[in-house]
Parts: sequence; C-alpha cells; structure tokens
Amino acid sequence: MKQIGRLHVLTDTVLQSRFSHLELARLAIKGGANTIQFRQKVGATREMIEIVRKLKRLCLESGATLVVNDRVDVAIAAEADGVHLGQDDFPIPLARKVLGESRIIGGSAATLEEAQKCLAEGADYIGFGPVYPTASKADADPVTGIKLLKKAVEAIPLPIIAIGGINVENAPEVMRAGAWGIAVISAVCCQEDPEQATRALCKALQAKTSRGNHA
Repeated sequence: MKQIGRLHVLTDTVLQSRFSHLELARLAIKGGANTIQFRQKVGATREMIEIVRKLKRLCLESGATLVVNDRVDVAIAAEADGVHLGQDDFPIPLARKVLGESRIIGGSAATLEEAQKCLAEGADYIGFGPVYPTASKADADPVTGIKLLKKAVEAIPLPIIAIGGINVENAPEVMRAGAWGIAVISAVCCQEDPEQATRALCKALQAKTSRGNHA
C-alpha cells in the first residue's frame, strides 16, 4: 500500500531565497512533515537532478516521501518516490508507464471534472485547490472553497490533499471538510522559522482527524 502523507511541504526558492531546497526540506522534516515536494519551474535539468538526489538521501534517512513537481525525468534520474502532475503537465497514464506501479503519482485538480479525470487516469492522490486565495502560484485557478472540497472528498475515492492558501488558522477547517491532508508552500517556506511553522501546522492537522478510510 502506498503511503500518502498528510502534510506535504513544497520547497520553493523563488518566493524566498533565505533557504535552499535542501535546507527547507530538512527543517520541514524536523517539524513533522512526512512528504517533501521539490518544486522548481526553471533552471538546468542537471542541477535539479543533483538537488533531488540530495533530497532523496535526506528523505530516506528520515522516512519521508519525496515527490517531484512536474519533472518526470528528474524524478526518474534521482530515484524520487513519485511525481505530482498538473493538468497541463506530463500525462498521468504516460507517467505511470515510465515510472511503474510502485511510484506515487499525484494529480492536480480545481474542479470535480478534473478530479474525476485524475482518478480515471490512475493518480494515487489528488491535490485539490486552491481552496483559499494564494499568492504562491501566479497562474492559480479560481478559488474552489470549502464546499467544493467537501464534494470532491465525497465523490473521489482517493486521498484528497487540499492546497492553496492553507495555514495554521484554516487547516482545521480543511480537515473537517474531509481532506486527507494539506500541501503548503508559503506557510512554511516564507516563515521566519520553517521548522516551527511546520510543527504548528502538524498540531493544526491533529486538531481534527480526517474523515475517510484511506490508508
């Protein structure tokens, strides 16, 4: 059974430049994150592979899961645990073909139709949102809101990872809506103390246990 974590921290060096991908991952894991997602939209592929290989070693040592955003080639080269793919990224069925059945594949969805598509194409989990307004993604879809998140949870028999504008204050509401977990960027990466910020998010998640039977 694939282990889909409840707290996904996306590493980012565009919104902030104080910490490297590796430093952010180390701090987030110390704070309790169980999934690290490497997110870098531009740059040399060779450099990305080097960074992700270091992240993989760190995640292996700590028992965390490592997912690469968008870049299937980088995930393969660095032997990451999986990939997360947007609607316009590498097609999920092709990713499954090259990655195999054992790797985790997450898909992004902003509507029930997109979530159904991810399910039909073989995703292991769905990143659903943006639930709240977010400044972390310039091309973010319109806000989905809590009501649509609830509908996605009820309609899709996969772990739903809520994303978009999630923080310590609203994380319990997201979990009460039935989300399996959350994915964050600025709520950790852009904070003064990413480790403490992650720890606070973990506590917020535990304030309300998720509904559902996903394991």
